[in-house]
Amino acid sequence: MKRSILRGFGLAAVAAVALAGCSSSNNSGSGGSTPTSGGSTAASSAPSSAPSSAPSSASEAAVTLTMSGWTFSTTPEFKTLADAFHAAHPNVTIQLKEYDAKNYDTQMTADLAAGKAPDIYELKNLQDFITYQSGGQLMDVSDVAASYSSGPGKLSGLDDYKVDGKYYAIPYRQDSWVLFYNKDLFAKAGVPVPDGKWTWDDFVTNAEKLTTALKAAGDKDALGTYFHSWQSVIQGFAQSQTPGASVTGDDYSYLKPYYQRALELQSKGAMLSFNTASTQKATYQAEFGKQNAAMMPMGTWYIATLLSQQASGDADKFNWGIAPIPQYDSSTFSNPVTFGDPTGMAINPAIDKSKVAAAKEFLSFVGGQDAASDLAKIGITPAYVSDQVTQTIFSAPGAPTDDLSKWTFSNHTTKPENPVSKYTQKIQSILNDEHTAIMSGSKSVDSAISDADKRVKNEALNQ
Repeated sequence: MKRSILRGFGLAAVAAVALAGCSSSNNSGSGGSTPTSGGSTAASSAPSSAPSSAPSSASEAAVTLTMSGWTFSTTPEFKTLADAFHAAHPNVTIQLKEYDAKNYDTQMTADLAAGKAPDIYELKNLQDFITYQSGGQLMDVSDVAASYSSGPGKLSGLDDYKVDGKYYAIPYRQDSWVLFYNKDLFAKAGVPVPDGKWTWDDFVTNAEKLTTALKAAGDKDALGTYFHSWQSVIQGFAQSQTPGASVTGDDYSYLKPYYQRALELQSKGAMLSFNTASTQKATYQAEFGKQNAAMMPMGTWYIATLLSQQASGDADKFNWGIAPIPQYDSSTFSNPVTFGDPTGMAINPAIDKSKVAAAKEFLSFVGGQDAASDLAKIGITPAYVSDQVTQTIFSAPGAPTDDLSKWTFSNHTTKPENPVSKYTQKIQSILNDEHTAIMSGSKSVDSAISDADKRVKNEALNQ
């Protein structure tokens, strides 16, 4: 999943934050590591506690752990976690080591090979998890994972880090894709707002209705929806919702109806075309935030972005909400299916043995409710989901107050965009090529899918 500019919010005020991330379609790049370091300081928030069944407490002796992160000037989640843990464990100091957001995995791989990697490091998405795990670069943290078997909430994405019965990371955030919608544009068009029970055909019908009605009302700029250029916007839903679909299979015919609907929306002018969006370098923040689209599928990270931009004036002031993403059919209306990769914390196996207990206790903390509350206050969607976390997210000034938005945030099944497999990275690259070919009009849907089937077999599965 891609994470572009993210601006976080607090309970009392909205604060600017940025989080850079990568989806399966854009996780490339190279460059040498240019890390900088910084120490954590005691946080003003109340001490956070690990789950009751967490590994034994860290030694009372002073311990310094190093931890990776990216774009510290605009990404506060790393310092937030480090400071909160230090407040609860004053004997443990966490020094942050900065990496380039775009080239994070390239630089981390180089540091691991050179023996320069930090004690604790993040796994930005699942695409490269198997590379780290199969290379022996992740410590077994099954004892930490076992501590999440009970509690007032649930830890999403934990099993995505499980290989052969063992766990190698703990998720601390889990964004999921939902449907953002502009309540004011729906009212202007006289179209009923989403009720949480839409299929994709319902979505297309309403997008076209909105476009026609808004034009008739004199709004020449607003369209029914906006699909960003990422392959995720179409393929992620097809892969997560279609019965029997597999990212790592060799039959991608299940993608066809999803692309047919997207092409219909383009041809009828109900959304900005792929070619226009690419040429104009359209951003999803501007398309929705400036009311050029009444609806937009996007990850939950955009909640914080939109709140901040509305507060700063970068986005228009309008009433909005989130609804479940449209579904394959009505069978999943009560528990909508969507997608998104977790972001996890892992321990470098080369860590000094005297620091292992403290590192494991930190991982116990980052996946728990106290850390989740700290993250929610700055606009991060934590992996640990509870009523308390949902309340924190929707207590921010300008956040939606309707029941459907709150229900949508906390009720869904999130499937990984990048299922753990040695083939995933290559396959996603191939599928991104075919996505561009279809949406740009250079290939028909059938031709592109046929090419994808052949390429995946020859360039990935048979290698």
